Order: sequence, then C-alpha cells, then structure tokens
Amino acid sequence: MIIKIFAIFCITSYAKAIQPISEENEYFKINFVYAINDINVNSTNSISMDYSGLNSTTKINSNENDCKISPELSDEINKYKSEVEKIIKYVLSGDFKGKTFDLLAELTDTFGARMTGSKELESSIEWLKKKSEEENLENVHSEYFKAPHWVRNNESLYLVRPRRQKMSLLGLGSSVGTPNDGIWAEAFVVTNFQQLEDNPLKAKGKIVVYNPTWTSYSEMVKYRAHGASKAAKVGAIASLVSSVTPFSIYSPHTGWQMYDKTIHKIPTASITKEDAQMLQRFQDRGETCILHLHMGAQNFPEVTVRNLVSEVTGRDIPEEVVVVSGHLDSWDVGVGAMDDGGGSIISWLAPVILRKLELKPRRTIRTVLFSGEEQGLHGGKAYFDLHSKSNEKFQILLESDSGTFNPFGLSFSGNNEAQCLMKEVLSLFDSLNTTKLVMPMEGGPDIIFWEKAGIPTGALLNSNDDYFFYHHSEGDTMTVEDRESLDKCTAFWTALAYILGEFNVTIPR
Repeated sequence: MIIKIFAIFCITSYAKAIQPISEENEYFKINFVYAINDINVNSTNSISMDYSGLNSTTKINSNENDCKISPELSDEINKYKSEVEKIIKYVLSGDFKGKTFDLLAELTDTFGARMTGSKELESSIEWLKKKSEEENLENVHSEYFKAPHWVRNNESLYLVRPRRQKMSLLGLGSSVGTPNDGIWAEAFVVTNFQQLEDNPLKAKGKIVVYNPTWTSYSEMVKYRAHGASKAAKVGAIASLVSSVTPFSIYSPHTGWQMYDKTIHKIPTASITKEDAQMLQRFQDRGETCILHLHMGAQNFPEVTVRNLVSEVTGRDIPEEVVVVSGHLDSWDVGVGAMDDGGGSIISWLAPVILRKLELKPRRTIRTVLFSGEEQGLHGGKAYFDLHSKSNEKFQILLESDSGTFNPFGLSFSGNNEAQCLMKEVLSLFDSLNTTKLVMPMEGGPDIIFWEKAGIPTGALLNSNDDYFFYHHSEGDTMTVEDRESLDKCTAFWTALAYILGEFNVTIPR
C-alpha cells in the first residue's frame, strides 16, 4: 500500500541559501536579463495561479542550517533509490552510454549555429520534432511567438594608423550597420563609464573603445549591454568593447546589446582583449590610432519562431507537470554546443530515456526547448504567458543553460520547506556525486518568470569555471564537450525529473 504524503503548500519569501551564489551572478540575472527583455522586475508578482488542489498536511521543518524531514517523508523519497540507480547505470554503463554526446554532435554537425530567425534553427527544430515522434513521445507540438531578427552580414575592422593590421571583431546583437564605405575615425580608449563621462570632448566624433579590467562577468557585461548608447550620448560615432571573457586566444565574443531609446543608435561590436589592450598602450604613449570599421548588420521586422514541446504524459495526475528545458537557439558563431545545445539535448533525452526504461511517472514530464533566448528570453516569456494562465499545475521547472560539464548538483529557488525537500531528494545521487544544493537558482534564464511568480525552479550545477572562455564565440564547439560528463548530466537530469514527477509529494511554494 502506498502512503500518500504531501508537503504543506504555502507562499513565502525565498529562504536563505544553503550556499549563496555569487553577487555577480545575481546582479546579472536580475538586472541584465530583465532589462534586455524590457521587463518590469515586479511584473509577475501579482500572477494568480490556482494550486489549491495541491494542499496537504505534512510539514517539513527547516531553517538555514537544519532540515527536519519526517521519517515517513524520508522513506517516501528514499524508496526511489533503485530507480535512480537504474537510470544512472543505463546511461553511464548500459545501452545508452555515449549517446548524449553522439546526439549533440549530430545536432551541431548537421545544423551548425542556430540563430533565431535562421533556417538552421528552424531545420533543427523540425529535426528534433521528427525524432520526438519517432521516440513515441506524446503531445509533440510547436508553440509560436515573435522575436527580433538581426543578421550580422559582412563585417571588418582595420587599424590603419600608426600601422596597418586587420583586427578580429564580432558585431553585437541588434547593432545598426555602418555606411557602405564604413567609418574611418580615431579611437578613444576608456577603462570605465566614468572616464567616458569625464572626457566628452575627447570622445566626440571618435570610435570609443571600452577596455575595462576583468573583475567579473556582471561588471564586464554592462559595457557590452549599454556601451553604445553611453558613447553616443557624448557624441561618439561607434563603439567597440573588449570581449566579455577572462581569457582570450585572440577570440572576440558576441552578445545582445541594448540601445537607449532616447539616444541615436551607433554601430557597436566586440573586439579581442588583445586588441583592446594594444589600443590602450598606443594611447598611453600618446600615439593616435585610426580605425576603419565596416559592419553590414541589419535589423529586420520581428520573425515568427517557435518553442518545441514533447512529453511523457503522467499516469495518475497528468495535469501536474515537471518541466525540463534548455534553449535550442544559439549565436551565429561557433555551433552552440555549450550554449545551449548540451542543455537542450539532456532535457530532450529525459522523457526519451524514461520511455525506454518503461518508467512512466505519476506526473507529466515535459521537455520545452526554447527559442529566442539570446535576443532576450522571448521563448521563455512566451511560454510563461501561455501556460501561467492554463489549468496546468507546475511541480517544478528545470533548465540547463550554464554548460553541461561535470555535474555536481542543483541551484534552486523555493521556500525553506522546499529547500529541505530538495536537499533530501539530492541525497539519492551520492553515487553520481551530484548532491550539492545552492540557492537561489542561477543558470535558468528562460524560467525566471516562473521563479518570480513563486513556482519552484532549478538549474544544473556543473564544473563550468571555463564557461566564459568559449561563451558566444567561435570556440563554442563540440571540442569543449566531454562524453562522460554529458552522460552524467543526462543521468542526473533524467533521474531528478523522474523522482519529482513520481513521488507523492508536492514541492512547497
């Protein structure tokens, strides 16, 4: 006889972290991610969703350092240990060993980069849709929405004085192009915004080059995101940004940028750290640098794109849903293996593996592969807008978008009780060494709308210290991926989704 055990449902503020994430990541998530999509940070606070049917009477006592789980609840969670080990064995040493890498390689080799609005993204979605149907996944369909359509076209940058040198660059997303014959102008190098504001006459009519000292991603990314408009405000005619990375082998890194609507638009691009530092040295020696910048960038009307949805329908309570997700779109450089092909593939494989092992959980396990993420979370917002008003009840939403390197646990947003519950669930993964829980969630940009609405959310924790070496660059290829690590990510992601979909507990909120 199965004893039904439910956790108390409650709306509460987020708990203190078991292990807090860095301030820089929280800054980036709240300020940059919301700003890039022109979202009011508080806009989802009043979302009303009916979860009354999930109420229950078994309390989980918790505080920052102490979680007290009832013996009955502990037994309920621990009875799934055998299924966890079954999934891990199947993926790591059984018939599925190495198949995650092979599928990701097939995706990236076949379609390459998958920019929103491109035929490559559309073809890759159709390819995975067909595979979903071949694997007998259920409710396979697309959900359409509008997203920005930006195309890079040809671009070049030359140092023409004091000597001639071709310089590597990548235009930044949403940038306007230059005139057909390009822009010829003197460079003015600054290390921060204050320097720019203090020297407006030196910037006027010039190409402003940002060369900040690396401290953190959140500090660096603001020059990419806002540098063009700040330069235009003091009369600059273009801006260049040292790539947002702590390490470079002459590799520019692209990304989306945001124009201030009240200031005229100027072309903007990223250059290598090496070239930004060289221009700084020339300027420090009193030498004038003349640059020739050409960018054929074009902004087209919004394009219709789609999220891809597939699932294993729950056997008992199909209206309750566990989402596993990633974003299938990428930048137009590299092949998007790391960002976010890997996260998309491990999420797509979760219901596939459950079907192969004939594990059909009580709740629906749904894979959502978002598009339009790189242009400002458009697929994630579209999914929230559509499904937050439905009759579905979301147990949790998970996303992998910070690499699929060696996994070691989950970052999670939820209340104190949910924190304790998830800590107990992760204890089942000691053989995989993925038992770490940190709060709040980081690495799940497309699901932050649900996080703000009070729904539990989580993201894959993995050994991604080198993530920004390759991020948004030509270096984001299969070479950075590891076959064994991908297997571990898939095993963890699949088993976690299964437990959260199967056990007789509603995650508190």
